[in-house]
Amino acid sequence: MAGVGLAAVAAWVPRRSWSWAAVSLGPQRDFSPLLARKPQQVPRWLPACRPKTSVSFLKRPDLPKLAYKRLKGKSPGIIFIPGYLSNMNGTKALAIEEFCKSLGHAYIRFDYSGVGSSDGNLEECTVGKWRKDVLSIIDELAVGPQILVGSSLGGWLMLHAAIARPEKVIALIGVATAADGLVTQFNQLPVEVKKEVEMKGVWTMPSKYHEEGVYHIQYSFIKEAEHHCLLHSPIPVNCPIRLLHGMKDDIVPWHTSMQVADRVVSTDVDVILRKHSDHRMKEKADLQLLVYTIDDLIDKLSTVVN
Repeated sequence: MAGVGLAAVAAWVPRRSWSWAAVSLGPQRDFSPLLARKPQQVPRWLPACRPKTSVSFLKRPDLPKLAYKRLKGKSPGIIFIPGYLSNMNGTKALAIEEFCKSLGHAYIRFDYSGVGSSDGNLEECTVGKWRKDVLSIIDELAVGPQILVGSSLGGWLMLHAAIARPEKVIALIGVATAADGLVTQFNQLPVEVKKEVEMKGVWTMPSKYHEEGVYHIQYSFIKEAEHHCLLHSPIPVNCPIRLLHGMKDDIVPWHTSMQVADRVVSTDVDVILRKHSDHRMKEKADLQLLVYTIDDLIDKLSTVVN
């Protein structure tokens, strides 16, 4: 059972009260069994965790090589899909790896083309190309059914992957899911600013999460991303979906997760809001919620299979 391995994770997740609200848009579900698993000790914390798996590269004809790290294990496997310009060595990616080790489940984390250790020119990257990266990981590396965990832009791409590979993607967990995100942000700019970006060919978007304080986004990137927007119509994803979002998110409003929940055709959808969490959702209690959510889905899916 999935809950057995949680003791190992309790060695590094904190004991503190949770501050979140769950909004279920499907059949009523009881969260008490999940909450009952809260660890009873104040444990070690994540800085002790370090990436131990070696970097491998997925070679693809006529496409950039993708850097990835993989743990072999039982099904369902977990794949972490990072956010915009984020790499596979972020806090959430490593936390999930430690969790999967404790349960013996397969796990893959990777870098998009043009990002981190992967090949490719970032200026030539698009949402469509990164979508292909995700599908390459699923098709070439993942064995058996998979739970996708998408962070920010990765949450947008996980929806596309679920649409394209419904036979292999059996559940989704979005963290600050940025469906249509950059396109929506751009369209909210004043008309004169959008015209200036179109003329210059670059959108200089302020960001406190980038060391330069801004992202330099090609106008062509925004226009290409428009072809991958999902919120304008029903999203044909039928698997269980869990959407985690911080209400202090000043990059992607938490209402976006509500829109996704409304648009997907799946009836098994939960939106979990953390009142004091920001866009990154990388604090101790955020990570605790994330691994509990994965554990709960594994348990649910195992029960259905059995």
